[in-house]
Amino acid sequence: MKISINEIEDWEEFEDLVAAYFREVKNENNIIDVKVEPSGRGSDGGRDILVTFEVNDSIITYTRKWVVQCKFYDTAISKTHLATVNIPSLIHEYGADGYLLVCKNNPAQKVTEMFEDFRKNCRFKYSYWIWNGRDLLGRIQIKDKLLKQYFPEYYNFTKSIEKDKKI
Repeated sequence: MKISINEIEDWEEFEDLVAAYFREVKNENNIIDVKVEPSGRGSDGGRDILVTFEVNDSIITYTRKWVVQCKFYDTAISKTHLATVNIPSLIHEYGADGYLLVCKNNPAQKVTEMFEDFRKNCRFKYSYWIWNGRDLLGRIQIKDKLLKQYFPEYYNFTKSIEKDKKI
């Protein structure tokens, strides 16, 4: 059995999963604190979650802030799905360092090209990244707490296999 993004039922649960993932990475990769601020219900203006990391690189402690947008569509995310958002302005508005688009499925080629252009041409050196469902699942697969809460079928299956191996 493979883990499947289809165990996530709706966009609210998807956003909750992404926010929970960021809360779980505290104390990893020199991260000393994580602040996760969901936008709540209603129009979010292109920001579902604002994530602020406090990181120590052994010389200094610094802050990195990300605007995170989640898209829970069964189809590829197209530029029209993002048309109402000026992504560089949104990053600037929140004093963030970058923008992360997290998609249930893959983005359309034009969206990927748009993000590549942003990365290449941004005068302010903002970061622009896209995670598709596979990228997100790859990060979550090692987080038992998240698997148990959001992917119970997969979690129970893997635990039964582990139990059988011990016998």
